[in-house]
Amino acid sequence: MPAWPIRQIRELLEPTLTHLGYETYAIEQLGPGGLTLRISIDKPAGVTIEDCERVSKIAGPILDQSALVAGNYVLEVSSPGAERPLRERWEYERFAGKRVNVRYRYGESSEGVVEGVLAAVGDSGIAVDNPKAGLLEIGWDDVLAARLAVSLGGVGRAEASRARPAGGLPPSR
Repeated sequence: MPAWPIRQIRELLEPTLTHLGYETYAIEQLGPGGLTLRISIDKPAGVTIEDCERVSKIAGPILDQSALVAGNYVLEVSSPGAERPLRERWEYERFAGKRVNVRYRYGESSEGVVEGVLAAVGDSGIAVDNPKAGLLEIGWDDVLAARLAVSLGGVGRAEASRARPAGGLPPSR
């Protein structure tokens, strides 16, 4: 599998994509033989198929002219998806008020999962409002993984496993 310089590819493409109004969410090398380059883009209004097509038409020639990706490759442009991972604080802030699924640590070595509305984002962590468990405050150091959660017309499940209250976050509603 050829190892492509992902950081340099990002540095090459990001100014152009930013100028066009897109955030470069992720760039990954994957697929059989590692010959697929996936560029995940985002924008505040959401990503359409036309956005993906536009970025593909622009990024392809830029990559082809660079010496960063040699030989044949497949360029794939996509959105981060409806259940995208939340990685940075600004992403939590952007999606405050949306439904999330959070895996978190509590106690010495226990883990829990809560799904509900991201009710608050603060310096000390986040608060998730779960219909059954109430408001659960989770410190940043205890957040193991989080993602947006899709609810299909009320069919989604909202539960908390091993929910425990934690102080420190003022609810923001």
